[in-house]
Amino acid sequence: MRTRRAGHGSGHGGRSGGGGRHGRDGRRRPSATARARGSPAGRAGSDRRAREGTRRAEPAAARGAAAGARRGARPARRAARGGGRLRYGSARQAGLLERHLEAVADEARRFLGPSPEHPYYAGAVVLAGRGRTVALHRAMGHAVRYADYDGRTDRVREFPAAERIAMAEDTVFDLASLTKLFTSILAVQQMERGRLELEAQVRRYLPEFTGGGKEIITVRQLLTHTSGLRSWAPFYQESTREGRLRLLWSVRPQETPGSVYRYSDLNLIALQLLLERITGRTLDVLLHDEITAPLGMHRTRYNPPFSWRRVTAATEVQRPPWSGLDRGLVWGEVHDENAYALGGVAGHAGVFGTAWDLAVLARTLLDGGAYAGRRILRPASVELLFTDYNTAFPGDDHGLGFELYQHWYMGAMATPHSAGHTGFTGTSLVLDPSTDSFLILLGNSVHPVRTWRAGSAPRVAVGNRFARAVPVRTRHGGAAWFSGTAPGGSGTLTLPPLTPATAAARLRCAVWWDTVPGEGALHLEVSADGVDWAPLAFTTLRSTGGAPEEWPRGSVGGWSGRIWHRLEAPLTAAWAGREVRLRFRHTATGRYVGRGVYVDVVRVAEPARLLFAEDRPEDAALVEAVGWTRSAD
Repeated sequence: MRTRRAGHGSGHGGRSGGGGRHGRDGRRRPSATARARGSPAGRAGSDRRAREGTRRAEPAAARGAAAGARRGARPARRAARGGGRLRYGSARQAGLLERHLEAVADEARRFLGPSPEHPYYAGAVVLAGRGRTVALHRAMGHAVRYADYDGRTDRVREFPAAERIAMAEDTVFDLASLTKLFTSILAVQQMERGRLELEAQVRRYLPEFTGGGKEIITVRQLLTHTSGLRSWAPFYQESTREGRLRLLWSVRPQETPGSVYRYSDLNLIALQLLLERITGRTLDVLLHDEITAPLGMHRTRYNPPFSWRRVTAATEVQRPPWSGLDRGLVWGEVHDENAYALGGVAGHAGVFGTAWDLAVLARTLLDGGAYAGRRILRPASVELLFTDYNTAFPGDDHGLGFELYQHWYMGAMATPHSAGHTGFTGTSLVLDPSTDSFLILLGNSVHPVRTWRAGSAPRVAVGNRFARAVPVRTRHGGAAWFSGTAPGGSGTLTLPPLTPATAAARLRCAVWWDTVPGEGALHLEVSADGVDWAPLAFTTLRSTGGAPEEWPRGSVGGWSGRIWHRLEAPLTAAWAGREVRLRFRHTATGRYVGRGVYVDVVRVAEPARLLFAEDRPEDAALVEAVGWTRSAD
């Protein structure tokens, strides 16, 4: 769990031959050999879930249960392509559904209004694409709207209409904690070059990084937020760089390194110092030389020049007590107080950039580390950015710098393979290798003040819509029954009464599901009177082959691998000669949803007799659907 001192902070490799393993959820796990070798193979946060404390290591049985809730085949490892360039195109060219793609922009626009009282952000830019096609790129609202804020009255002074600056597609944003992704990529590059080992202790590279247990913290623990360090420290209160460094050296782990997950800016600040030490270059120079210049990301950098100010989104009116500094309107300079104190260049925050440049980064990673013929990472290293190293902390899945499978901001885009991050200023990036898609939402949500926004509602809303824009196709190309994706929604799909003559009757159908583990499921139930229902056990078999899986409790949920499964449920001898009713029931009990559930080609048969066939019009007309609809996508 992330914790951060309220009101501060940005919020939110090596040898390519290293091995790994796959969990039952399909996600790659680091192999013991890779961990031993140390190779890359081997905020207060309203941005984080509203819970307190840290996540401690859990027993192996609990970890196994969590993994078992997320089943599915891992997408094929992406080969090293030439790294072609992004291009604008239509939804159809991207393999997306236009009406749902347009709804992505509509959802983002909705939060320009009361959310619920104040606007969530003054303006936003949303970009979405699949493959090498950017099919949606929209700007809305204002990049600069508010001149001042009075915390005593919660009132703002707006710029006159003629002085406000409208948001544009190429507006530059303070990316806040998306900076951590760049720092992480730079670290993995050094692993590839043999200068840095993943399982090495940080003190090998930073001898000053000792004391109170810090000496056993590893590079991997910095990258996965399992170092045990506290989430934040007030570097801005120190007047000199030497004083700020002394503060970092004096910090002691609050828990034994490796025993807890706690999101901490200190991890990436320490990693910055490590990278600067082993390369002899400052982090801003590393960013330029190793990432942005090779990829042509010319609008991504630390400390943007004053000439960029008119095309940069303003952030917060910073004054105590909500801020640690009294800077007035922050516009064109880094928002994070600690990054500001560190000269604008920090491992945890400080990078500015545009939606398009982030799309280039997304495409680079989805294409195995190359873009437009320029390679910044090997495919094996990219794969491990998306490898879950935090299997001991279910729910806090984390690769090297990248967060994984997080419904709280990815919405229905979250899969065991989805990777991304958020930034406290209102930024987010989500990549889904299983559908080769990417979604970027940049908003100036701390403009005019951080207390006007809470949570990640816009991120979840656009994530849900964009996930719906990626179609689910049936084999026959027609419509299937669809549960929908409404949070907290539920529904039933009930077949007409049937009377099997033998004990050999079976229900068969095709199913596809993606629900939030533990908070959504598909249930198959049986009843004699349509009033009292009991679970009906079934098996499923992947369309890609393999052994059948048994579901004795009559329900299935989590991640199905984005593939269709054949479901088969035998009716016991107790129903021979008796009237029986069968139904599918979908439940979604939490705040977040997955892509939903599809049921198709439903049939009930016994030897030499077809009791029900969904493709017979007279049978289909008798199906009772509550909360389910027919959908061809």
